[in-house]
Amino acid sequence: MAALTGIDSKIFSAREFRLESGQTLPVLELAYETYGVLSPGKDNAILVVHGYTSSHHAAGFNAPGKQGRGVAEGAAGWFDGLIGPGKAIDTDRHFVVSVNALGSAHGSSGPNCVDPRTGKPYGPTFPEITMRDMVASQKLLVDSLGLASLVAVVGPSMGGFQSFQWAASYPGFMKAIVASVSAPRAPSRLGGLEQLQKRLAGDPNWNGGWYYDNGGVGATLEQIRYETLLNYGQTEAVARAAAKSWAKIYDAHSLVTLRRAIDSFDITNQYAKLKSKVLYVQSKTDKLFDIALCPAYVTDMRKAGIDITYVELPSDKGHLASHADAAMWAPILGAFMKSL
Repeated sequence: MAALTGIDSKIFSAREFRLESGQTLPVLELAYETYGVLSPGKDNAILVVHGYTSSHHAAGFNAPGKQGRGVAEGAAGWFDGLIGPGKAIDTDRHFVVSVNALGSAHGSSGPNCVDPRTGKPYGPTFPEITMRDMVASQKLLVDSLGLASLVAVVGPSMGGFQSFQWAASYPGFMKAIVASVSAPRAPSRLGGLEQLQKRLAGDPNWNGGWYYDNGGVGATLEQIRYETLLNYGQTEAVARAAAKSWAKIYDAHSLVTLRRAIDSFDITNQYAKLKSKVLYVQSKTDKLFDIALCPAYVTDMRKAGIDITYVELPSDKGHLASHADAAMWAPILGAFMKSL
């Protein structure tokens, strides 16, 4: 297969973005990449959304100097096994928009961005956001590209939450959603928000959350990430190296902001709204999302009239299965996309 080239890294900007809490962001920015070409009818677009601490760099290799804010230069995209010319999400057929979530630390508006009202990073003053806020901000981006509809919204983990939320917030706007290593609601056992906040605040550089001029809290971030990756199913050596490079880029307040949004996510009482087809892909070894709960979710969605295809991956890659073992389900995803 040909390599994915011509990756465009861009920033979408809007003013006075009102959040569900009633607060307003004076400036909204979303970092995003695009792959492939938009059709004349603008009817071949797919939106890709990422997991908790990931970025909008979903496919291909960024050219030197073209990596975009908060994305490591030269790294392959996290869904590269599934997105590209001739791949399951075929960029010869589809125009793919991969967006960094509101509140993330990889180039979109978040706690590490400057509050134009103060000239300092938002830090601990960044407002609370919800999954609905994330999706509403993405809808503005999609609208700005002149897209009256989407073929699909696709994402793993928190990206699965966003995909389900898209289907609930904008019924029928997309033909399908693809949610992997995820669920239609946050796992009740995930929790740990207060524990996370205490741990970050225990860093000697915390300074009441104003650590930006204080050397940052990289050591604590690295350890948290290392433990998370081990829990996801990565080996110690790989997890340590990945945690080290990630901690140099990421922001502690983003961890808290996104975790709070994750913990409040639940669309299980909104199935009647969903008009899109669903491809739901789970990993048998995922420690975050209990696979024993998935058949009930699927049954309830079917009862609500949702056209859902459910796939269990026999992967040993845990929560990383949908991209680390992309080859296991690439044919299923490719066939599903062609059926749309």
